[in-house]
Amino acid sequence: MMRLPRFRYVGPKTVEEACRILAAEGPDAQVVAGGTDLFPNMKRRQQTPKVVVGLRRIGALRGRSVNGAAVLGANLTLTELVQDKLLRRFYPALQKAAFSVSTPHLRNMGTLGGNVCLDTRCNYYDQSFEWRRSIDFCMKKSGKICWVAPGSPRCWAVSSSDSAPALLALGAEVTLASRDGERTIPIDDLFHDDGIRYLTKRQDEILTAVRLPAHEGWRSTYLKCRRRGAFDFPILSVAAALRFEKGVVLEARVVLGSVGSRPLVADASGLVGHALTDDLIEEVSEKCAKIARPLDNTDLNLTWRKRVAKEFVAAALREARGDGPQRVPTGLLPQVVDTIA
Repeated sequence: MMRLPRFRYVGPKTVEEACRILAAEGPDAQVVAGGTDLFPNMKRRQQTPKVVVGLRRIGALRGRSVNGAAVLGANLTLTELVQDKLLRRFYPALQKAAFSVSTPHLRNMGTLGGNVCLDTRCNYYDQSFEWRRSIDFCMKKSGKICWVAPGSPRCWAVSSSDSAPALLALGAEVTLASRDGERTIPIDDLFHDDGIRYLTKRQDEILTAVRLPAHEGWRSTYLKCRRRGAFDFPILSVAAALRFEKGVVLEARVVLGSVGSRPLVADASGLVGHALTDDLIEEVSEKCAKIARPLDNTDLNLTWRKRVAKEFVAAALREARGDGPQRVPTGLLPQVVDTIA
């Protein structure tokens, strides 16, 4: 049985109090909301904070406003996002991404902020302490080598957040609070392309809210590829958001997840100014998929994951066009994979 290491738990009631604690404790402290990621990591000794700052008692982090634009508190659970009828209507990419996370039990605990800031994952990193010690630790924790690419100077652990690609496609911003005050940044600026330093958020900052722009004229969706239809982390995900006027695309965003250490924004500019025809979808999907360069750091064959990216982008664009839920062809699949549609 894997047990948690010893730590001190504090439960502040305000964001200001939590920020003061983080600033005072320094690198020894870490925040927790639902705990669905941090506590398993602590059991595997991937993260070993001496002080855990719980955010569950902070009511201000559970606010929600969906009226033209939207402001979502970071402590809203994934289940609450799934059940929100306004999100389902105006921001379906986020609602579908939340629904695709894990199982109902974990969605009841997991939070929006926690999923956005989800630790990067890797076949060699996400193992027990004893397993990792037996092959020598990797550079993400306690070692000096990346077992995915032993000659590389950087860590290639992969971003496996479901909400992050959807929020990037939707043009979201995030608010970060610290003892020095608040700052709001585009969510694209929150991520580094590095498996270890994957967030630009400082250690003493807390993600307090996600802000979504006005939804008028936009259609969005999120598709996820994984071994099973539930529980599993994505091995590829695609979020698409398009703004239409009289059938013509005025703006387009396509984001690929789980193919790099951060969500990757594809070049979907070829859609702008055109009606979304099958031929155009085929052309732009092939271009967007070129940024997918998966490595052997997650489930299933990396070559297949690269080849199927185009199919997922095309399916997402067809769904955004209004064709209804899409099921991606799996003819190239080496093993059975279900998709969330």
